[in-house]
Amino acid sequence: MKQTGYTKSRRVTAAAYIIVRIITVAVLIYSLARGQWENAVTCALTLGLLMIPSFLERKMQITLPGVMEVMMICFVFAANIMGEISAFYEKIPQLDTALHAINGFICAGVGFGLINILNQTHRVRLSPLFVVLFSFCFSMTAGTVWELFEFGMDALFGKDMQKDTLVSSISTHLLSGGGSVVTISDIRDTAVNGQSLGVNGYLDIGLYDTMKDLAVNFAGAAVFNTAGYFYLKGRKKHTAFIKNFIPSKSD
Repeated sequence: MKQTGYTKSRRVTAAAYIIVRIITVAVLIYSLARGQWENAVTCALTLGLLMIPSFLERKMQITLPGVMEVMMICFVFAANIMGEISAFYEKIPQLDTALHAINGFICAGVGFGLINILNQTHRVRLSPLFVVLFSFCFSMTAGTVWELFEFGMDALFGKDMQKDTLVSSISTHLLSGGGSVVTISDIRDTAVNGQSLGVNGYLDIGLYDTMKDLAVNFAGAAVFNTAGYFYLKGRKKHTAFIKNFIPSKSD
């Protein structure tokens, strides 16, 4: 029965790979035909990212749970094909926030699995607290590296991966004339070179978006590791779902 469940899980994962790759290749061909080179590069990047789970399994000799692998596949598709190419980030503003929270959860699972495998195969026994601390730091590091990537793309290639945010008040030292920090409130417009942009507030260029992304990454990692801690402490009845997101050592 266990083998049957495993086989079914692998079939679902294989089907997810096939469907997502077919759609991605179709979008790639369409983008090339229309001369949309940036979209074509995004499709090529997506196809490359879809190879990462199998690469991790092969090189690190681990097995990813089917639920986790399907979530990874859907995450890559939603972030690149839906979010970037189909502009779902603009149509559904909450999508970016949800994906960063999911990323924090998934990366915490990867870190948790890797350190837990080490814990099970070596004489040194690491405490549950150390395991979840490593997992949490692993997830936050992954999230930070992604934000650095977004900043680099914006600064070097003129992209806008760190989305703008409109705020109605700011606290500033620079605009205070060198004195103490002052708060400028009730901001109703932003002007550049004396020309109004016609926006309702101060145009922040990425700080709020970056901190929001890291905050929800933090939340995703915290949720996973809270459950992971009790899972390691033997309370598996109420945290059984966590097994679906913990890589294990291959047989």
